[in-house]
Amino acid sequence: MRRLAGILATLLLLLGAPRAAAQNTAQVNEQKRVIAELEKKIAAQEQEISKLRKSRSNSEQRVRQLARQINSRTQLLDATEREASQLRREIARKDSVAGDLAARLERDRAQYAEMVREAYRNYRHNNYLTYIFSARDFADVARRLAMLRTVASLREQTLREIRTMSEQVRTEQEELARRKESLDSVTQRITAQRAKLERDTRNARASISSLSKREKAALQRKEAQEQELDAAIAALRKLTKGNREGASFTASTSGLHLPVVGGRVKRYKGNMAEITGAKGARVISIYEGKVMEVKRNRITDKYDVFVAHGEYITSYANLGTICVEKGQKVGRDETLGTIGASVNIENMQTEYRLVFGIYPPDPKQKMSAANCFKR
Repeated sequence: MRRLAGILATLLLLLGAPRAAAQNTAQVNEQKRVIAELEKKIAAQEQEISKLRKSRSNSEQRVRQLARQINSRTQLLDATEREASQLRREIARKDSVAGDLAARLERDRAQYAEMVREAYRNYRHNNYLTYIFSARDFADVARRLAMLRTVASLREQTLREIRTMSEQVRTEQEELARRKESLDSVTQRITAQRAKLERDTRNARASISSLSKREKAALQRKEAQEQELDAAIAALRKLTKGNREGASFTASTSGLHLPVVGGRVKRYKGNMAEITGAKGARVISIYEGKVMEVKRNRITDKYDVFVAHGEYITSYANLGTICVEKGQKVGRDETLGTIGASVNIENMQTEYRLVFGIYPPDPKQKMSAANCFKR
């Protein structure tokens, strides 16, 4: 009976093993799906953050440019105002001179008119002749006649000079008035330009504030998604525990080839690396292992490949084509596919880029993607 019970227990274990294995595979696949989705979301958030930072940087540059323009306009306005003030003083001085000349002209005209009237009265009463004929001799008569002519000539000359000067003052006043009108127009235009620049500056600062808030929100979303990714990776670690393919890989493994043949590292960020390469460049596994999952991104139409090296996992995102399948064993530097195209949001140009990631079995362990490729 004991032997029969043992046999029955063994049969039950054998029958339950496939079911447990299938359940474990389903859990692994689900965790890989979660990880792939989270990585896509994180990548999207990073792109949004980069775009927001670029927009904010452009806005900050615009604010600095506007500040320089406002400063230039202010200096020009100050210089124009100084010139206008000087013109106003010059106009006031010319007005004063013109007023004095006008008063003098009026006085001289009145004196001249009085002189004409006096001459007429003298002529009627023979005073003019009396003045001449009261001379002592003919020489005195000639001197008196010459004196009268000189006085009359000086009066006429004085009147002409006053009229000429008055005309010059009037001409200068008109020219100054035109200059003042032009300066007033320039002042109004510069003032309007400065007001517009100040409005643009306020709008740009408001845009910076808005972009900063959006950037902060995107960073918070990215941090939350990274925490979710860490949790999903931790769950996947548990499900892939005991994998022996590429088990010789450790945290100190280095000197490996970049996963893009002929590629170059654009940037490292912790356990992640962005690597660019030529169109059609091969993407290779950095170490021997087993392909755990192959996912296709329905949005970008690109592929993500996950390879287990013992209990370490490497991810290769944004492949244009693939030549491996789930469960396939791969060797070191074996081709997984080719690099895919993407848009560089900094310059909106097409580039060929791979996003590489490495995940250790212990979630508390920090790994740097750069260490894998150190020589």
